[in-house]
Amino acid sequence: MSRGTVLAEDVDVAADLWGKFKGLMGRDPATFVAGAGLWLPDSNGIHMMFMRFPIDAVFLGAALADGSRAVLSVHRSLPPWRGLVPLVRGAKGVLELPVGQIEATGSQRGDLIALEPHGGGRR
Repeated sequence: MSRGTVLAEDVDVAADLWGKFKGLMGRDPATFVAGAGLWLPDSNGIHMMFMRFPIDAVFLGAALADGSRAVLSVHRSLPPWRGLVPLVRGAKGVLELPVGQIEATGSQRGDLIALEPHGGGRR
């Protein structure tokens, strides 16, 4: 939003405990390509256990009055099987993205992100 770029167009949502735990485990890496994403609302940490491929992760703060969220932390190229990613204080959700998406969009701490309903993805 603040950079005029799109991080993901087809975003699945993992809103319940099982969905958050499972995350992207078991997903075919060939299906998690540019444009894809997984939103984990109300989360401030993730794990990489049992993951088959690296990912980028963007930790977001609470929704502001206009619905946008501030980027609190970005984690590029998180390797699979590396355990827990440190908790991010104040994070109210994590957007998991294909590796390279943070770099491609220039996303960084302090950016504003808009999560908008779109025709793709399960919500």
